[in-house]
Amino acid sequence: MSPLITVKTLACWQGESPLCILDATALLPGETSNPDEAFLKAHIPDSLRFDIDLFSDPESTQPHTVPSAARFGRLFGALGISRSTHVVFYDQGNTASACRGWWLARVFGHDQAFILDGGLPAWLRDNQPIAQGAAPMPMAQPYACHTRFARLKGLGDMLDIVSGALQPILDARSAARFYGEVPEPRPGLASGHMPGAINLPYKKLLADNGQFLAPNRVREILLEAGIPADKPAVTTCGSGMTAAVLSVGLALAGFEEGALYDGSWAEWGASPGAPVTKGS
Repeated sequence: MSPLITVKTLACWQGESPLCILDATALLPGETSNPDEAFLKAHIPDSLRFDIDLFSDPESTQPHTVPSAARFGRLFGALGISRSTHVVFYDQGNTASACRGWWLARVFGHDQAFILDGGLPAWLRDNQPIAQGAAPMPMAQPYACHTRFARLKGLGDMLDIVSGALQPILDARSAARFYGEVPEPRPGLASGHMPGAINLPYKKLLADNGQFLAPNRVREILLEAGIPADKPAVTTCGSGMTAAVLSVGLALAGFEEGALYDGSWAEWGASPGAPVTKGS
């Protein structure tokens, strides 16, 4: 089942129950907009805000790390979502936010999770209607998570994977950051990459309009990068956001879904003793 749906499909689903549409927009490094204000100005009708920082561990020192199952279930249920709800994530244009929302839902066992390919810009290009103002909150539902821990990797897991070359590691950062040619946007982090990691900047899987390339082309790109189709990869990036684009790409191409390293370079690059490689 593809993780992506088209604008036409979502338009057809609207009015059907159960459906929850979520604007998961969060800022990437260098972005300066206000997603909450933008949502009030224009959003897909009946959609709600999915605040990725809210759906994170409030006690973590790392940015927007995965919350506990209890926290996720409580917040997800507060959006009116039950286990039978079709949940569609979109964002205001950076693609990674919707992918992160989809990945989070998948980690906690929500299989009926999808991404609107191209997000709000694709919706607007198709001349679909928009809504403004605050969205009314639905009636909360009880939500029981079925956590899939295999889709999530921590620092200890990654140290083992790197030392034993146990799984392919796919890094979504730019080549300049991956090879340590430029400083990291977050101060205090080492520059470079994990030994043995493969660089695949996430935008290589996307067309200029922010939509994913065709599944067969995504598969070709992954194979050309050296990712085996029969061995689950671990995706990583700066802070676990754009890595989710690669996770979606793996699913779209029919690869094993694999896992995402949640701490990503924000954790690895700040961890004493974590090996770092520069250059090719």
